[in-house]
Amino acid sequence: MGIVLNQSIKNTVITYFGFAIGAVNALFLYTNFLGKNHYGMVAFLLSAANIMMPLMAFGVHSTLIRFYSRCQTEAEREKFMNFMLVLPLFLIVPLTAITFLAYDQIAFFILKENPQVKPFLWLIPLIGICMGYFEIFYAWVKVHMQSVFGNFISEVLVRVVILCLLFAVHWDWISKDQFIYGLFFAYLLQLIAMKIFAMVVRMPKLSFKVPHNIKEIVFYSLFIILSGSVAVLLMDFDKVMIPAYENISSNALYSVAIFIATVIAVPSRAMLQIIYPITAKLMSENKLKELNVLYKKSAITLQVIGGLVMLGIFLNIKMLYQLIPGAYSGGILVVFLIGLSKFYDVILGNNNAIILNTKYYKWVLSFGLLLVFMMIGLNMIFIPLYGIDGAALATLISVFIYNTIKLVFVVKKMKLYPFTVNTLKSFAIIIGVFLAFYFWDFPFPPVWSIALKSILITLLYGLLNYKFKVSEDVNGVLQTVFRKMGL
Repeated sequence: MGIVLNQSIKNTVITYFGFAIGAVNALFLYTNFLGKNHYGMVAFLLSAANIMMPLMAFGVHSTLIRFYSRCQTEAEREKFMNFMLVLPLFLIVPLTAITFLAYDQIAFFILKENPQVKPFLWLIPLIGICMGYFEIFYAWVKVHMQSVFGNFISEVLVRVVILCLLFAVHWDWISKDQFIYGLFFAYLLQLIAMKIFAMVVRMPKLSFKVPHNIKEIVFYSLFIILSGSVAVLLMDFDKVMIPAYENISSNALYSVAIFIATVIAVPSRAMLQIIYPITAKLMSENKLKELNVLYKKSAITLQVIGGLVMLGIFLNIKMLYQLIPGAYSGGILVVFLIGLSKFYDVILGNNNAIILNTKYYKWVLSFGLLLVFMMIGLNMIFIPLYGIDGAALATLISVFIYNTIKLVFVVKKMKLYPFTVNTLKSFAIIIGVFLAFYFWDFPFPPVWSIALKSILITLLYGLLNYKFKVSEDVNGVLQTVFRKMGL
């Protein structure tokens, strides 16, 4: 876990820095500078582009990680890497053509309730292309164990550009509509920066030869398109469905709550950047004992860290909403429901990476497709009944069932299990700290109340986890910190 822990810590710091900028954008600048309607449109457009991303990438971002470690010679690697850059064009070209040729029909079908979004629909495939190729170049550097600077580009750059664009709106340098068009240039800049870094890490030698295992590669990529679409749909489809039943401004309220809850998954995102290629390597070498150790360590470490973040959010949520303009209130239940779904993602460690690198990966697709239909059905039932709370409830139910299926699948087929007695210790500590702090707040201004309560939560939570030795890696980091402090 040495390289994992080292790069995970760096990635976590970078990711939280990016999320801090994102928090300023999502909770304060969007809400004060852009307004609910335009904020809702931004949430819709970016969610739709994210849904298109697996198609635009042709699944190459996962295929590259899976098959790179199988290339035995330099010549094989060159052929493989070049083919990965070309493969997405086989879907990008026809999909983009269909989008522009059938623009009016698509707009009418999707936006009957909110026609004001129609002028911006063409941005969805373009931003989707930028997101897709960004993920490809990001995978390019991850297979070379260079995830840190790529993570900086991923988490920080686009948020800084958007922050600048929001201030440009505030200072009347650009209009709110021009800001939405500017989103495309923000994601284009992110793609260009990632491509430059990828070329520095490894410059490809142009070749038009195809790999010898092209059928296997293409078939796996097609699977990733479908399975990746399932994962993205579970995460973003609610923000695309809400405008079909509610005013586009409801998406703004939902997006604020979603952003707050998503912070729980930041440690997982940071650690998995480096764990994914290591998992693929261990699977290709059939080192299941080492993989089992990695599986358990990643799961409990992420549970401890993710649990602290979840407690910080849940126990301060009432005060946090006092800092946000009143027009965006009403999303506290959404934070709890989505937060629980994110935490379930976190505690499964590298479960998804294991599945995608087994011979059984095709089996999961059928479960995923069933889940998509179930999620669409639940959203159609719950959104008209409960609004944005209904969308969050549909997401929680869908994620719970989908993740449970994947967990059982790995246990049954691979005989790998992520949970230990320390998992129960961690749950007991999380529940205990939650009950100890939820029912009271400091009688101070929100910022001071959040700060003081967070310090107390962190100290008690950290002490309990250290005392009961819940995570070997977390304790190791704390011991290093204590030694440097002379304790």
